[in-house]
Amino acid sequence: MCAAVLTVGLLAVPAQADESGGAGGVGGAGGVAELHGAGWALKNTGKEVRFRGLSAVSRSTAWVAGSKGTVLRTVDGGRSWSDVSPPSAVAEGLELRDVEAFDARRAVALSIGEGEASRVLRTEDGGATWTEAFRNPDPRAFYDCLTFFDHHHGLTVSDPVDGKFRLLSTADGGRTWQPLPTDGMPEALPGEAGFAASGQCLVSAGPKDVWLATGGGPTARILHSADRGRNWTATQSTVPAGDPARGVFALAFRDRTRGLAVGGDYRTGQPSPQAGSRSSDGGRTWTPSTTPPPAYRSGAAWYPYGSNTALAVGPTGTDVTTDGGRNWRPLDPGSFDTVDCAPDAGCWASGEKGRVARLEVGD
Repeated sequence: MCAAVLTVGLLAVPAQADESGGAGGVGGAGGVAELHGAGWALKNTGKEVRFRGLSAVSRSTAWVAGSKGTVLRTVDGGRSWSDVSPPSAVAEGLELRDVEAFDARRAVALSIGEGEASRVLRTEDGGATWTEAFRNPDPRAFYDCLTFFDHHHGLTVSDPVDGKFRLLSTADGGRTWQPLPTDGMPEALPGEAGFAASGQCLVSAGPKDVWLATGGGPTARILHSADRGRNWTATQSTVPAGDPARGVFALAFRDRTRGLAVGGDYRTGQPSPQAGSRSSDGGRTWTPSTTPPPAYRSGAAWYPYGSNTALAVGPTGTDVTTDGGRNWRPLDPGSFDTVDCAPDAGCWASGEKGRVARLEVGD
């Protein structure tokens, strides 16, 4: 990667009125967030690993986690990166697929894999030291994603064991984890699992609502819990499945009601029709995008300024919607696996070959 910052994808995105008839303004003022001249500004990480885990704290601070046990952190908008990788994760070559950061000092990272490869690691000092909070003892379990409701309460999810998705819960910021009972979890479909592609197969909004995306089975489902993971309902999404490589790969909820789902077929060159879907009732029902992303997408995030604006990323490019997921249009052709936006509109994306970028928006 070139060491210089490279701004790409300078495409104007026309504004759309939001569904309520109001307008979401940049900086909270009037006017729809138009993203005129928006594009990704690549940041030189100095690494060649793949970063599928990403947590945007602000425009200045972000964490990325990836292969070979690698964790990087920036506090200056990507001008420089600190390698804060957990020594044990590096030594064992763990696949870190999700990271959830509370600020510049506190973060929780998830490594994925069968049995003991699935672990939760935690730091309170900006990555100077890490503590192993959980190591999976069950060779049948494979943990995929993390999410936090607040700085204390969070969940991590495993692919089905004994016919049901398995969940661990924390109430102390990730220091300790306890299994949740599975009596409120619907039976998994044959072949159904979560995708550890972007850290977004399990997402939350508000103090208690959480959603789980699936694929690999005969249909791609989205499960919802309104009580932090104790009881769940399952709804069929509109994203095609029926193959281990197909399904919903990422969810994004702006609040308890408005959600987006993206996915498709992750195999290179395979078509991904109906790769986008949206919900306006908390995930009880899903409607396919009128104009979906044109290919497989593995990550999604709502843009904070503009109530109906969101981004979706994948290996073949970034798309943007300004009407709540009804219609998507190309923004940039570069490859990314995941995307996340902080409340101050610090939007970051990361992916293969050490690629990390921050969204830059023109006037």
